[in-house]
Amino acid sequence: MKRVVLAACGLCVTAACLTERPRPSPPTLALSLNKTTVKSRSTPAPDTLVVTVRAEDEDGIDSVWVQLAQEAPVGADGLLDPVLEGPFRVIVPPGLGTGTMLRVKVQARDVVGFRSERDTSVTVGP
Repeated sequence: MKRVVLAACGLCVTAACLTERPRPSPPTLALSLNKTTVKSRSTPAPDTLVVTVRAEDEDGIDSVWVQLAQEAPVGADGLLDPVLEGPFRVIVPPGLGTGTMLRVKVQARDVVGFRSERDTSVTVGP
């Protein structure tokens, strides 16, 4: 009888290990830019870069941030929805020389606390 119970327990443990279980993971993150060359000017008005972001996580998105170079990040609350998608507008700082590369960093955090980060860059043009 003991052997039958042990064998049954062994089968249950083996079956539990073989079944696919969802694992917590960071949000998936995609981004696109409205342009890859920006202008660094103060007049007539500073140039604006639009970064369209899509963050997705089945646990829910807590927040998303977009940062251009060393400027303060622009953020949005995900309201715990599984998807946050939309444009973020960041101002290009004035006074940068032509050819300067500016890092564009996007971060997302889900409700569990996992974070994702993607980055790309834009170049200051004439």
